[in-house]
Amino acid sequence: MGKGRVTIPTDESFVEGTKEIARLWGADAVRDCDGTELPQNVTELADKVYNTYFVVRGDNAWAKAHPEETHRTFLMSGRTLAEGDTVRIEVARGYLPEQIVPDWENIGYWQVFDRTAERETKEWSADEKSGCVTVKDAQPYHEYTVNFMAKVVWHPVQIYNYLTNHWTCEKQKMYDPAFPHTAKYIERHMEEWCVQHPETNVVRFTTFLYQFSLIFNEKGKEKYVDWFGYGLSASPALLSAFEKEYGYALCSEDFVRAGNYNSPFRNSDKKFLDWMDFVQRKVSSTVKGLVDIVHAHGKEAMMFLGDDWIGAEPYGKYFKDMDLDAVVGSVGGGVTVRMLSEIPHVRYREGRFLPYFFPDTFFEGNEENAVAELNRNWTTARRALLRKPFDRMGFGGYLSLAAKFPKFVRRAGEICEEFRGIVETANQGKPYSGLTVAILNAWGSLRSWQSHMVAHELWYQQIYSYQGILEALSGLAVDVKFISFDDVLQRGIDKDIDVIINVGDAYTAFSGGEYWADEKLTEAVRAWVHEGHGFIGVGEPAACRKGGRFFQLADVMGVDKELGFTLSEDKYNIEKKEHFITADVKGEIDYGEGMKNVYALDGADVLDITFSDRFRRNVNVGEVKLAANGYGRGRGVYIAGLPYSAQNARILYRAMFWAAHKEDEMYRAFSSNEQVECSYYPDCDSYALVNNSARKQTTVFYDRNGQKREIEIGAGAILNL
Repeated sequence: MGKGRVTIPTDESFVEGTKEIARLWGADAVRDCDGTELPQNVTELADKVYNTYFVVRGDNAWAKAHPEETHRTFLMSGRTLAEGDTVRIEVARGYLPEQIVPDWENIGYWQVFDRTAERETKEWSADEKSGCVTVKDAQPYHEYTVNFMAKVVWHPVQIYNYLTNHWTCEKQKMYDPAFPHTAKYIERHMEEWCVQHPETNVVRFTTFLYQFSLIFNEKGKEKYVDWFGYGLSASPALLSAFEKEYGYALCSEDFVRAGNYNSPFRNSDKKFLDWMDFVQRKVSSTVKGLVDIVHAHGKEAMMFLGDDWIGAEPYGKYFKDMDLDAVVGSVGGGVTVRMLSEIPHVRYREGRFLPYFFPDTFFEGNEENAVAELNRNWTTARRALLRKPFDRMGFGGYLSLAAKFPKFVRRAGEICEEFRGIVETANQGKPYSGLTVAILNAWGSLRSWQSHMVAHELWYQQIYSYQGILEALSGLAVDVKFISFDDVLQRGIDKDIDVIINVGDAYTAFSGGEYWADEKLTEAVRAWVHEGHGFIGVGEPAACRKGGRFFQLADVMGVDKELGFTLSEDKYNIEKKEHFITADVKGEIDYGEGMKNVYALDGADVLDITFSDRFRRNVNVGEVKLAANGYGRGRGVYIAGLPYSAQNARILYRAMFWAAHKEDEMYRAFSSNEQVECSYYPDCDSYALVNNSARKQTTVFYDRNGQKREIEIGAGAILNL
C-alpha cells in the first residue's frame, strides 16, 4: 500500500480508529466534518490537517447582535386567485418559517403582480401582523403574487444536515459581509481563528459569502433548489452598491422573473448578467482579503465547491484574483470529476467520493449497499480520471461509522491505491485525443462541465437524457471545449474545433432559444459546417420557431420537429438504414425521455425510427430518433436523447468521428468492446484499458498506429500496456 493523495475525516472520539484507517488507506491528510471537532493531538494523525471554516455562519452571538445584517433573498408568494375586486395574499405561506421571514423593514423592494395580465399593480397594502398583502382594484379571476424580500435566518445547508442527522444543536444564523459591521468582523475573526488553530495546515472554506438557492417549504422539504442560484445575494447593501456603480437599480422582478427565477436553464438578460458580474467581483475581492490572512499565517486556503460558493465561479474571470491554493468538491460521476479537475488557477484539486459516512447509509445490515454505492461512484468517476485526474481524493462524514463495515474499509483501500496509480500515470502527460469537440450553449466556458445540473449532479427526469452527453464525453478520447452563442457571434468558431454539439430542450439556455432567431448565428454555424466540420444536435437543438422551421439548423441535421403546422405535408423519408454510427449497436438504443414528432427531411439518412402500433409501417407516421446528413463538405447528426451507458457513449463516439469526416482515425488507441475504454499517454507511450463492467471482458485493442490484438481484461480492472 502506498501513501498520499488521500484525505479522511476524523473527530475527537475516534483517534485510534483514524490511525488504523489512515494506515490501511495510505491517507496523508485528515479533516473535520460538519458537527464534529478535531482531536487535540490531530497533528499526530497525518501530515496535513484540514479544518472547516465558515465565513458567514457559525457565530450566532454575532448574528444575534446584528440581525439587520443577515442574508436576504427575493421570493415569490403562492399564486392567489382574485374572486372579486379585492384579494388577500399570505406572503410567506408555503415557506419554512424557521428559515424564511418576510423583511417588513425593506418593504420598498416588494412588488405585486397580476400574473394573468403580466403587469405590476401598485394598489396594495401590507400588514405585518397578519403577514398578508391586500390588493385593491383586482381583476376578478386573475392570479396575483407578491415578490417579497425575505430574511434568511437559518443556514440552508445546516437545515439539510439538521434534518438528515437529527441534530439538536443550536440552529446557525447567517450574516452578510456586504454590510459594514460584518465586513470588518469576518476579517478580524479570520485573524483570530488562524492564531487559535496552529495545528491547521489547510483552511477548508465551506464556502465563502453567498449560499446557492436552497429554500425549504413549511414541511421541511426542499422547495426551491438552484445550485447556480444568485438569489441569496440580494441584500439591500449590495443592491445599493450596484445601483451606485451601474447607474440603474434592480427590482425584485429582476430576480423572481415571473416566478421562474434566474435558473441556469434560462437565457439571462443583461441586468442579471450585470448582477452576476458585480457579485463575482465583490466576492473575489472580499475572499482575497481573507486568503491573504490565511497565507500570512503559513496556511493554505481551500475552497469547497458547494454551499456558499455563489460568486466564486471557478471558470469565471475573477476566480484567479482570490489566490486560492486548492479546490475540493463532491464527486457524483465523470462530469463532476472533469468539473473539478480542470479548474484553473489553483495548485491542487481534490474530489470527495461517495458514499458520505452518514447514518442514512452506514446503518446495521447495510454494508453490501454501502460497498455497492462506493463501487458505482468509483467506476463512473474512474473513466474521467483517466482523461484528466484531480490531484487528491477523500471522503466525508463520520469515520467511526465506516469503520464498522470491514468490507467497505477493504474496498476503499483498494480504490485509494488505484487512484494513486491513475494520477501517477496521467500526470506524465496529456492523453491522446482524436477530436476537439465543443459544447455550444448560452453559458459557454463560464459553466464548463456544469450544464444540465439543478442540484449538483443529482438525477432529474427532464435532463438525464441530455446530461448523458457530458457524462459520456468525460471519459472519451476527445478534447472538450465549452463555447457560447456570444462567442460565435463575436469571434466566430475556432479552427481547431472538429464538431459542435448543441443539446437541450427548446428555449432553454442550453439549446439556445431566442439566440437562434439571430440570422447571424445560423449563418455562422451553417458556413462552418458546410466548409467541412460536424454538428450534432440532441433533443431540441437550435429550436426556435421562425421561418416555417422549428429547428433552425434543420437543413444541417436533416430533421425538423412537427408542431402541427405542417401536418398537411406528407413525409416519406422513413426507411431505416445501416450506418457507421450504429455499427456497434446491440438491441434497442436507449434515448431516455427521447423526443416525439421529429421527422426526416428528404436526403437525410434515417438510422433509427419508431412507428405507432396503431398503424401499418408504410404509413408516414414514423418518429425519427437518430439521423445523419451530409451538408456541403460537412455533416450533421440528430439524436433524440442520450442518457449515459456504455453503448450510448460508443454511439456518440462514432457520431463525432463520422461528423468530422475522420472515421478511419477512430481506430487508434481504441477498444472494440464498448465496455472497455482506452486512454493513451504519448509522453510515456503507455495505454490504460479500463473495464467499466462487473464482468470479465474480451476486446480487440488498437494501438496508436492502428495495429490490433485481442485482449482479455478482468471485471472492473485496469490494464496498463
